[in-house]
Amino acid sequence: MSTPAPVKVAVVYYSSTGTIATLAQEIAQTAEQEGAEVRLRRATELAPQAAIDSNPAWAANARATADIPEATPDDADWADALILGSPTRFGNVSSQLKQFIDQLGGLWANGQLVDKTYSGFTASATLHGGQESTLLALYNTVHHFGGILVTPGYTTASKFTDGNPYGTSHVDAQGENPVDEVARTAAQVQARRVVEVTRALKAGRAA
Repeated sequence: MSTPAPVKVAVVYYSSTGTIATLAQEIAQTAEQEGAEVRLRRATELAPQAAIDSNPAWAANARATADIPEATPDDADWADALILGSPTRFGNVSSQLKQFIDQLGGLWANGQLVDKTYSGFTASATLHGGQESTLLALYNTVHHFGGILVTPGYTTASKFTDGNPYGTSHVDAQGENPVDEVARTAAQVQARRVVEVTRALKAGRAA
């Protein structure tokens, strides 16, 4: 009996000051630990260099993540599961991640995004700062793709601590609250659930 092919997970994110980048790395590492083949990719920056340089945390994160490849439609085509991360932007997805999504029109038109699994994660500067609306806005796209939405739900005791069934989220308070163990645990739960569900779907199709 042949060994089943590993689940392929693309973690695609946009991060300005580093919170989403930290969560993306946690998700990617956990997915790898669960046996998935993982691509960690960052959305192309659209902001002018002057804006980046005006914020020390933004500039520092740009330098720290410069070696992470930029996302392309090939990453979405390759993946069995796509986990997307964005900070809230007025309760919505950042323009950088949205540009990546908008580049997937060709794959969508050819039916190449159908029946993949999708999940999302986010962060905001303030409590109730648009986290749920950002994830729900992101998930509108999944419905258009014909994708299978895999959210963490209230599936473990830890979810009653972090309190977000839609996806991992964190309040960073303008950098005053670094990603903590609650958010890291949420990221781990989400990554494991995406890998587990995707693996089951992939095995069922192979059978």
